[in-house]
Amino acid sequence: MTRLPPNPALIQLEVLVGEWDVEVPEIPGARGKATITWIEGGAFLRFHTEAPDPAPDATLIIGRDDSTDEYTLFHYDSRGVSRVYGMGFDNGRWRMWRDAQGFHQRFEGTVAPDGTTIRGAWEKSPDGAEWQRDLTLVYTKRP
Repeated sequence: MTRLPPNPALIQLEVLVGEWDVEVPEIPGARGKATITWIEGGAFLRFHTEAPDPAPDATLIIGRDDSTDEYTLFHYDSRGVSRVYGMGFDNGRWRMWRDAQGFHQRFEGTVAPDGTTIRGAWEKSPDGAEWQRDLTLVYTKRP
């Protein structure tokens, strides 16, 4: 079997690779873990989260069509929920979004210049017009 070379369309996501502690400031003591790893020799990224109750654990697979700067995330979680998100990543600005009838979501986070923290927040909307904060996330990279 021929081994695939790393996907050059994903190279800029290297800063996300690693193990991260995750805090939710709105819920004191709520801590989770995220692990982002290359799979298939660098063809895709696997983003796995372990969240405190009542939040679900989830696995996302990240890939990109090399004709665009937009990534695609395939999400599946411990509740049995499957979703597809769009994603952008540029100059330390990390965005994810989903425009689904009745339940729109978006995330925007900023990766610190040294790559050791990511601060961001999820928002939700029933109609894609009026948004409200869902939760804040603070990722701290493990050494």
